[in-house]
Amino acid sequence: MFTLMPLEDSPGDIWTLPAGTQLMRRADAASADVLHIDAGRVALGVAESGVLAHQMGTVEGPSWLNASCAVLELAPVVDAIADTEVQVRRVPLDVFEASLAELPSPALKVLRDVALAHRQQAELVVSRLAKDAEARCAEWLLRHAEPAEDAPNALAVPLRRRKRLIAAELGIAPETFSRVLRHLRERHLISGSGRVLNLTDLHGLRVLAGA
Repeated sequence: MFTLMPLEDSPGDIWTLPAGTQLMRRADAASADVLHIDAGRVALGVAESGVLAHQMGTVEGPSWLNASCAVLELAPVVDAIADTEVQVRRVPLDVFEASLAELPSPALKVLRDVALAHRQQAELVVSRLAKDAEARCAEWLLRHAEPAEDAPNALAVPLRRRKRLIAAELGIAPETFSRVLRHLRERHLISGSGRVLNLTDLHGLRVLAGA
């Protein structure tokens, strides 16, 4: 990515952080620092409880991490977690903005356009990831449906395995599986919160699953 300032002259602090450290959180207020990955690899995606449930890509140092957020003055749309040990340079936001002010106006406009395009692409991917998780869950529920014990004309799904095993089968984190089930209940597509899930809207589930 582009370098906006001579980093060796930057007053930013350099931190060495272990793998698994969350460096950026979606929707967090704009950071007071702009992060530059001097060395190491950072995974980008959607995290659940500090662990990436969906990975969208990686950033290898040396590279800026949240420069687009600083350029647009917006919160990040993805989570970032150190995939290896990383060296992170924290450049104060006011220093970063001063470097932007030194750019020619046409260059600054191009930079903002690129940052905006990058953000819109990330927002689209995050949206699709969330939709895919719900679609996979809906498909799984329909595939495992059987007549309900207390209502033979209705369908239900007995949860005979732990949720973490079902989530692994679906390729999502256990926290994501629980969140999707909660959303399906809120939309009245299913009911029940114990070991049996009642399918209350088969048509809605089929539409969600793309069946």
